[in-house]
Amino acid sequence: MKSNKINKEQAAIEVLKSTGVDILEAALVAKSAIASGRGRIKRALKCLEAGAESLKQQERTVCFEKAVAAALEARQGRRRRTVYDFRYFCRRFMKRCPGLARRKVRAITPLECAQYIEQAFDTPRQRQKARLILSGVFGTAVKRGWCSGNPVARVEVPRVVEKQVSILSQQEIKGLRQTAERYQGGSCAAAVGMMLYAGIRPHEVARLSWAQVDLRERAIYILPQHSKTGGARRVTIHKPLLRILREHKRAEGGRICPPGWLRHWRELRRAAGWTSREHPWPQDALRHTYASYHLSYFRSYAELQVEIGHRDATLLRTRYVDQRGVVNADKFWRSERRQSA
Repeated sequence: MKSNKINKEQAAIEVLKSTGVDILEAALVAKSAIASGRGRIKRALKCLEAGAESLKQQERTVCFEKAVAAALEARQGRRRRTVYDFRYFCRRFMKRCPGLARRKVRAITPLECAQYIEQAFDTPRQRQKARLILSGVFGTAVKRGWCSGNPVARVEVPRVVEKQVSILSQQEIKGLRQTAERYQGGSCAAAVGMMLYAGIRPHEVARLSWAQVDLRERAIYILPQHSKTGGARRVTIHKPLLRILREHKRAEGGRICPPGWLRHWRELRRAAGWTSREHPWPQDALRHTYASYHLSYFRSYAELQVEIGHRDATLLRTRYVDQRGVVNADKFWRSERRQSA
């Protein structure tokens, strides 16, 4: 009996030695497994198998660069501008954060995410959008099983201090319109008119065709795939814009904007006197000008909200309009007043 016990102990030692690790460490691991199995060998083996599978899942991951590629692939059905922004922000992350591209997504912590956002982007508004896009990358990674959670969810949203919006003066509006009429034979005049008198965004007007403009109904139809927010809307053509569109209307179905529209739009602004340093162009200046003059003249947040394509009037009430900058609103909509008289 004693001899059998000694033989079993020697056999156990040989088994532990065959693992290639320190015999004491191997014994401690075996003891821990048996404790997890509550003293039952079969349960201990099941605990080991479950642990091995869990570890395998935890170690299944990819580098950040591959996670970005997968996130982009998942967004191929989105609007062109959305995909462009997603790609641009991710590339900037990898360019400005050395080592991030090859870093395993499962190993990236919330603290690191916050550092990446701060390192790659300079302004609070950029960082706010960067956080959203980085969260999208990890959201895809979570769905693919490459990480167990989204670390960006624990990163504080960058605080943006809203500034008073800038709108164009009557003199600036006149100068811009005159420049648009002269620039390349007026090829951009219709687009400038739509931005100024209908509040249509530059990227939205770039996608518009004359087929979406109904001069008889006095309406411009923004399609869901063309709008920034993905919602369709009908924008009213008021008299000042109606005159511009009648004068510059081209073939049915053709584009409103000339090829290379965004480049032409930058050059047109420079020609009108807005240079990058001495006289910078205020962001969304025409859309804010339209909103401010519309609210001042028509006196309706609800109507403006529908025209401009916002889900509610919160943004309009908090930062989108500048009533102090409005001068002689009836002059801006002068033809509209004559019509209603």
